[in-house]
Amino acid sequence: MSGVAYAVVANDPPDVYLAEDIETLHRVLAIELVAQTHAAELGEEGAVQVRDALLEERWGDAVRAWMDLRGVEIDVYTYRHIFTEKDLPTDLIGAQLQFTKLFRSDARTQN
Repeated sequence: MSGVAYAVVANDPPDVYLAEDIETLHRVLAIELVAQTHAAELGEEGAVQVRDALLEERWGDAVRAWMDLRGVEIDVYTYRHIFTEKDLPTDLIGAQLQFTKLFRSDARTQN
């Protein structure tokens, strides 16, 4: 099964970053988001803290420090399945629908 790790940065509009796994996602956030911030936006001590974490390849620490310094939330999702044609073949979708809760004959069934 194919999957994806992703992060949603609470900007307006939100930014979404995708990667094949959580380790790669941490590096993506470090390089594409954190390292693209002007040092002045983090303050002198904050910039040193974030730079040190990046140089030591402590990606999660760099992202966490950036979030704290910027006051920006990032929701990280470690794994979500990517649905493909093999998961939902068009020739079987009608048969699959018959077995869903919505199509049960007893409308009172709640499980």
